[in-house]
Amino acid sequence: MTTARSAGQGTRSGGGAAPAGLPGDVRSGSHGGLRAGLFDDPPGGFQDDAARVPDEALLRAVVDACAEGVVLCDARQVVVARNAAAARLLPAARPGTDVASAGEGLLDPGHPEGESREVAFAGRRLLVRRESFGTRHRAWYLRDITAEHARTEALLAERRRTDFLLEAGRRLASSLNPRRCARAAVELSSTFLADAAMVVLPPAARRQAPWLRSVPDRPVLQEGVIGPAEVAQVPGLTEALAGFPPVPSRWLDPAQVPEWLLPEGFGVAAHLLVTPLPGNGVPAGALVLARGPGGEPFDEEAETLVRVFASRAGAAISAAALYQEQGETNAILTGGLLPPRLPQPAGAELAGSLRAAQQTSLVGGDFYDVCLPAGEAAAGAADGEALLVLGDVCGKGARAAVLAGQVRQSLRALLLLERRPERLVELLNRCLLASAVPNSFATLVLGSLTAAGGGVRLELAVAGHPPPLVLRADGTVEEVASRGSMLGAMKEVALEPVTVELAPGEVCLFYSDGITEAFGGPSGREMYGGARLKTALAGCAGMPASAVVERLEQLSTEWLAGRVQDDRALLAVRAKGVR
Repeated sequence: MTTARSAGQGTRSGGGAAPAGLPGDVRSGSHGGLRAGLFDDPPGGFQDDAARVPDEALLRAVVDACAEGVVLCDARQVVVARNAAAARLLPAARPGTDVASAGEGLLDPGHPEGESREVAFAGRRLLVRRESFGTRHRAWYLRDITAEHARTEALLAERRRTDFLLEAGRRLASSLNPRRCARAAVELSSTFLADAAMVVLPPAARRQAPWLRSVPDRPVLQEGVIGPAEVAQVPGLTEALAGFPPVPSRWLDPAQVPEWLLPEGFGVAAHLLVTPLPGNGVPAGALVLARGPGGEPFDEEAETLVRVFASRAGAAISAAALYQEQGETNAILTGGLLPPRLPQPAGAELAGSLRAAQQTSLVGGDFYDVCLPAGEAAAGAADGEALLVLGDVCGKGARAAVLAGQVRQSLRALLLLERRPERLVELLNRCLLASAVPNSFATLVLGSLTAAGGGVRLELAVAGHPPPLVLRADGTVEEVASRGSMLGAMKEVALEPVTVELAPGEVCLFYSDGITEAFGGPSGREMYGGARLKTALAGCAGMPASAVVERLEQLSTEWLAGRVQDDRALLAVRAKGVR
C-alpha cells in the first residue's frame, strides 16, 4: 500500500491510492467524511501538521474495536468496507457484494435514514440503523441486542407471572366458599397456564370426586363427578389426590388422557401436567392442565409457577372448606342454644324476645324456655300445664350461651322428676355448684303455669332475678313480691315462692336486667329503670302477648339508640279470653 504523504505534508494527496476497504471520501478530511467526523481538531489546532490525520491502520483499529457492526457501501449499494463486528454478525456482507443480497433483506436500501429498527436475524436480535456520508457512501450500523432482548423478555415474563399470582391471590381470597375458590382456580389456570384446566376435588359421598373444567373464551363452566375408575385413567391423578409430590410433565404420556378429561372440540392433548393442591394437613384436590399441539411444553420454569399457584389455590380451597365445616357446626350448635318456638298451652298466650349483647351473635347469656309435661304435644297441652323460665347467666357471648344452654337442658331433665318451682331451683343450684365450668352463676324466674277457671295460675320462684311484672285488666302494673338468692354461689338457696292469678286479658311479664339497666336516652348516660318499664307496660293494656313484647322491645331499642347494650330477654304470659 502506497501513501501520498511527504515529510512536510499535513494531508493526503487526492491522487494517492486508496487503501483496501476505505474509499477516498471516507479517508479525506476535506470532504467531511468518516474520519473528519470522528477526529475533530483539538482546541488551539495541531502543533505538528503530521499529527493532524491519524494513520490509516489506527483508523481501522478504532473501527474494528467498536462493538457495533459497521458496513459501508457506495452509491451503487455495493459493500466497500466492514469492521470485525459486522463480519461476525453478517458474514455474507463482504466487500464487493451487493447490499441487498448480502444482508438477506436485513440491509434494506429503503430503510429511513437515521432511524433504528429491531430485526430478528439468524437467531439473533439486531438493531439496524442507516446513515449517509457525503453523496457517495452509506453506512449501516448493526448492534447485537440479543442478550438485552432476552433480559427484557425475562423481566416481562417475570412481571406477567407476578401479576398473575397477585390476581390469583386477590380472586382466591375473595370468597370462603369452596366451590367458588375452585372455580377461580380453574378459570385462572385456563387463562394463564394452559389451554384447558380442570380442578378435581377430594372424593365425597360414594367416593365420587367433584370436578370443574374451564376453557378460555368459553363462559360456561363445566362440572361433574368421577369415580375411582375414572380417576385411575388420568396419569398422575390418583397420586395427586393422595397428596404425593407432582410428577414432571415430561414423564406423563398425553396419549393416555381419556376423552372425558378434555372439553368437546379441544382435540388431542400434546402436553399434560397434574399437580396436587396442598391443603390444611390433607390434600384439597388436584389441578390438571392440558396444552394443545400448538402449545409450548411445560418446562421447569412453568412447572415451578404451577406449583406456586397450586399451593395458593389449595390453601384457599382448604380454608374455605374448613370455614364451611365450622359454619355448619356452629349452625347446629347455635340452633340448640336459640330460643325455642313457644308452645301455646290451653288458656294462655305466650310470646318472647331475645337480643344478644354482641350484634353479630344470635346467642348470649340471657335465655328463656317453655317446657310442656312429658308426652304432651308441642302444639299445646290440654290441661294448660307448662313450666316457664327466663334467666341470665354470668358472662356474655358464646361462653355464656353454652352455660345458658346447660341450664335449660338441666331443667328439662329435672322436670322429668320434679315439677315444683322451688324444688327445681334447689336442684339446679346443686347442678351449678358441681359444674366444672368456672363462674357458673345464674339468676332466673321459674314459673309453673296451669289453667284455672277462666284464667291462669302461675306458681313463681325468683332466684336472684328481677321480679316479674303483672299488667292488670284496668291498666295498673304490679311487681310480684317474690325474692331469692342467685344460683351457683351458695349451697343453700333462699326462696320466697308466690302464686299469681291472671284474669282473662291480664299479662305477666318476665324480663332480664338488660332491659331496666340499659343506659341511653337523650344524654346516653341515663338508666332506663323499672319505672319506665312499668309505664311502658301499662300502655300495652289490651294488647296480645306478641304485641306487648314487640312494643317493649321497640322502646328499649329506641332508648339505646345504637349504643352498647347488654343481653335482653322478654317473655310475656297472657291469659286468654275476655273478662
